[in-house]
Amino acid sequence: VRLHYVYPYPHVDKLIPLMADGKILPYLDIPFQHASPDILKNMRRPAHAEKVLERVHKWREQCPEIAVRSTFITGFPGETEKDFDILLDFLREAQLDRVGAFTYSAVEGAAANNLPGAVPEEVKEERLERFMEVQAEISAARLGNMIGKELEVLVDAAGDGQSIARSYRDAPEIDGEVLIDGVELPVGEFAKVKVTHADEHDLWAELM
Repeated sequence: VRLHYVYPYPHVDKLIPLMADGKILPYLDIPFQHASPDILKNMRRPAHAEKVLERVHKWREQCPEIAVRSTFITGFPGETEKDFDILLDFLREAQLDRVGAFTYSAVEGAAANNLPGAVPEEVKEERLERFMEVQAEISAARLGNMIGKELEVLVDAAGDGQSIARSYRDAPEIDGEVLIDGVELPVGEFAKVKVTHADEHDLWAELM
């Protein structure tokens, strides 16, 4: 079981020791959404990016294996270039394992629709592209750190001399995959593998 879309209340901290003890899968999906205090305030979310960073670092100290995923929005009404730079700085500091992002779009009845400072669509898209470029570098580095490590994976599919699997770090359909070349393993079974190389999305491994 992976914990998805968990609001970052203080009680989340109590789960990390359970992850370190192997009682809960060490995977945490928390939608931080942004890092600029002004934008977070307009989103009606806690505006304490520094405290969030402290907590992420503390989680990793307590449970080095933890995979942290989050989602963010670019182009929220009122977002300035300074706000966006704060977001990029947060991203670089947090070094999150998995990240999703999308541009802001108006939702019928949402209070944010009435906020001043609508961001042009082309600016939203340009910021999203820059955001994902930064995260791609982070993801590639973090996945690169997995090379040489041993993992237990669950096989999702097999064919054409390859098996497609997932580790505890990979939620289905939204995260990456572990690709095992040269062998077709039974779907639905677990296997022990050793990571041989990586890119910004996926891992490649060999059967042990």
